[in-house]
Amino acid sequence: MKAWKIVVAVWMTLVIAGGILIQIPEIPILEQTARNIFFHVPMWMAMFAMFSVSFIYSIRNLNSPDLIFDIKAESAAKVGMVFGICGLLTGSLWARFTWGTWWTFAEPKMNLAALAMMIYVAYFVLRSAFDDEEKRAKVSAVYNIFAVTTIPFLLYVVPRQLTSLHPGADGNPAFSEITAAELRFILYPAMIGFIAVAFWIYDIVHRYKTVQSRIENL
Repeated sequence: MKAWKIVVAVWMTLVIAGGILIQIPEIPILEQTARNIFFHVPMWMAMFAMFSVSFIYSIRNLNSPDLIFDIKAESAAKVGMVFGICGLLTGSLWARFTWGTWWTFAEPKMNLAALAMMIYVAYFVLRSAFDDEEKRAKVSAVYNIFAVTTIPFLLYVVPRQLTSLHPGADGNPAFSEITAAELRFILYPAMIGFIAVAFWIYDIVHRYKTVQSRIENL
């Protein structure tokens, strides 16, 4: 195992242990569910990181067509999608305990996050529509660039313009005064850790898909 993977494993072990054991302040409504911030927010950060990687490789594929760029773009998008779904699930769980419902259509951030995931579902459906690898890579790259550029608007810009139940609706709660200092000691390392885990998974996925592609083209 590479040294950086050992570091990530130890890092995440400490983050999870700290998230469970650390004393947190009494926060109205959230109470002990505030610990979910150590998972919910970092998962979105990991998703952003993976979609950014996917975006970069899609651009590289359009500039210098190469199937390896397409494989890396797709792999990063898949990992980003997984973390995005986990972000939705942890958000829904949090909503159940704080708002009394698993999902509410009155909350724009939840609905727009779900829309962002559906845009990426369409990306994978689009890929499955082409048998020709080069055409699939080119069309997918164009769509992926569009998809990635919608994410900041759907998850950050638009929700700030609407009435929202979500904490920090007028900004990012992870980097504002509404996040207690005690929480930040775990939250920020958790962001780094989850992003590193995402890159670890991405490394496995794209290497697997590279081998699979070579076998199919024999």
